[in-house]
Amino acid sequence: MGSGRSRKYIGTFVGTGADLEIRKVGFRPVHVEVYNVSGLCKMVWSKTMADDTALKQITDGTLSLAATNGITPLSDGFALGADTDANVDGESGFFVATD
Repeated sequence: MGSGRSRKYIGTFVGTGADLEIRKVGFRPVHVEVYNVSGLCKMVWSKTMADDTALKQITDGTLSLAATNGITPLSDGFALGADTDANVDGESGFFVATD
């Protein structure tokens, strides 16, 4: 039986423009939020969603479902796809992962 406590990991990343595995979380997340600080983009994935998808909001407020290049949970973190707004080469971002 679980303890009823959830874990949260907050971290930073620098975009690569290519698929990026973030494995420093230490657990398989059930919810991930990714923020591109430089490009002002937000992506959110939850365990009820398909792998490699995310709800995506860009600077002008447009909200859409990214059907590819989204977020995929891993045993010890998550993978961020090569989204052209969230994972831009050289741009700074941060994330919040919870289980």
